[in-house]
Amino acid sequence: MIQHDYTFRVKYSETDKMGIVHHSNYVRYFENARWELFRSIGLPYTTIEEEGYMFPVISLHINYIQKVVYDEKLTIHTTLEKIKGVRLFFSFMVYNQDEKIVCKSQLELACVNREKWKPCSVPEFIMKILQKTRPN
Repeated sequence: MIQHDYTFRVKYSETDKMGIVHHSNYVRYFENARWELFRSIGLPYTTIEEEGYMFPVISLHINYIQKVVYDEKLTIHTTLEKIKGVRLFFSFMVYNQDEKIVCKSQLELACVNREKWKPCSVPEFIMKILQKTRPN
């Protein structure tokens, strides 16, 4: 559906005693990549919140393939795969500086009304931006 690449360097503070990126940091990486995808199409998360919506995580699967160490340059290829009812489905492929896959992930979000915290359809203003951005 919609894709975006997010590139960054691993910080020393993100590594563990073994000298590799601690597994918990990938959740943060995926969140950053996801919101950079939205920002790249003109939809920063602040706008979504101001309009009264939130996207909590309801499912996350991560497959760690290869270790990553301090100062490695990573690129996360993020894809908004589909929207089905109140749910948004993302996939992530993490590549190292040698363009080898180091991690894969699938994520499912729910759209909720921020005030009532009830699931709701993805709002029209978001769908219009997504449809306008979607490659033919």
